[in-house]
Amino acid sequence: MNIFIAGGTGVVGTRVVPMLASAGHSITAIVRTAEKRAALSRYGVKPVDASLFNADRLRQAVVGHDAVINLATAIPPASKALMPGAWRENARIRRIGAANLARAAASGGATRYIQESFAPIYEDAGDRWIDESSPIRPARYNRAVVDAERAAQSFSSARREGIVLRFAFFYGPDSDFLHGMIANVRRGWAPGFGPDAYISSISHDDAASAVAAALELPAGIYNVTDNEPVTKREFFQTLAAAVGAPEPRFPSSWLSLLLGSLGETLARSQRLSNRKLRTACAWSPKYPTVREGLVEAVAKRRRT
Repeated sequence: MNIFIAGGTGVVGTRVVPMLASAGHSITAIVRTAEKRAALSRYGVKPVDASLFNADRLRQAVVGHDAVINLATAIPPASKALMPGAWRENARIRRIGAANLARAAASGGATRYIQESFAPIYEDAGDRWIDESSPIRPARYNRAVVDAERAAQSFSSARREGIVLRFAFFYGPDSDFLHGMIANVRRGWAPGFGPDAYISSISHDDAASAVAAALELPAGIYNVTDNEPVTKREFFQTLAAAVGAPEPRFPSSWLSLLLGSLGETLARSQRLSNRKLRTACAWSPKYPTVREGLVEAVAKRRRT
């Protein structure tokens, strides 16, 4: 299969590319720097210099590909996530870039379009399970997620499959957010709100394998999360044990109000189900829960 990928040099994309290459697919990826071009060249990737905001150039680049994967984001580092305008470029990518890429995929003859999305747009559900039919309530900072999903859904037709992958909270040894969480836990604080609320997570590796599996999925929206979400208390207990720190304390829930819409999202309880994805294909996470995944991520971080 000829596959075009945007975001192939990100933390998930750099894992997806070797998976696709080892499966025998031909890959074209948007690459902007010589360093990243060299990193992907070992997998036989054809680099293309294109912008998600240049619709004409994008259409030219996408022609002739069977599938188009959009993993492009501009997530700010944890240290800047609360700064004014920090999420503006990410919103622009999801609102304008995703629409341009989906239209290019359709006009270029692709039969499959895969769009990354963000599962924490679901409403707070307490201890109830959340599936793909559950109501969503995007926060102000991430409401462009809905635009990106709409672009994928508009791609679908009788002969085309538009797939949305709603990823849970990411973690991995190369995660900026994991680094920030470790620093906070070592200082004795859990960087979250509501110890009894549920948090749903997915490792970078398992997210990448879900993207590869999506090449066989029927059109629709799919939650990408591990098998057993845990409470935030257990999440941070697991992380603290992995780094050799005491069990951290949780800040008062009212402090989430000071963090605006990002804080409100982080305070939600979300117990996501991956049943639809696991039923529709052969995918299953390598790390069934954060009990295994976080420990491995911390260990890998120490080795690098």
